Amino acid sequence: MECPNLELNLKRCNCTYEPCDKKGKCCECLRYHLSLNELPACLFPADVERTYDRSIKRFIQTRK
Repeated sequence: MECPNLELNLKRCNCTYEPCDKKGKCCECLRYHLSLNELPACLFPADVERTYDRSIKRFIQTRK
């Protein structure tokens, strides 16, 4: 099933990992990252996102 919001999601997606096949497909992205105990790029500030440290621990550190 194709995502009905793909075009809009791609405009908002801040993921800098270029070969990602989940860009704009939020449900797939979230499932993937949660399976790795991570969170998707869209939950991190740009400077942190670029480090590719998407750990839950890093997310909490950005909220302090």
